[in-house]
Amino acid sequence: MRFLISVIATKTSPAHTDEEIKAIDDFNDKIEDAGQRLFACGIDSPDKAIVFDSRNGKLESSEGSHHKTDEYFSGFWIVKVDSLETAKQLAAEGSKACNRKVELRPLLG
Repeated sequence: MRFLISVIATKTSPAHTDEEIKAIDDFNDKIEDAGQRLFACGIDSPDKAIVFDSRNGKLESSEGSHHKTDEYFSGFWIVKVDSLETAKQLAAEGSKACNRKVELRPLLG
């Protein structure tokens, strides 16, 4: 089973402390060593986003995020585990490591 664990930040979230960065690195090493991490990375802030819409043969683009909220995804892990319970445990550990809320969602296909 594969899952997406998305890290949720806010526009006012402080930068990660050195301790948080170490905890994130340790968590990444743990899930890599266990063969559970398929991919992980941070995502730049929403003000760096560009939204494209090419539906109906017409190209439109706009700068900034499509979502106009204070919360946004600031990073993610894609993990492969044997059960939902294991995924929940990793999500809880990831949240603690990065000191942020996370969202856990199954991947389809």
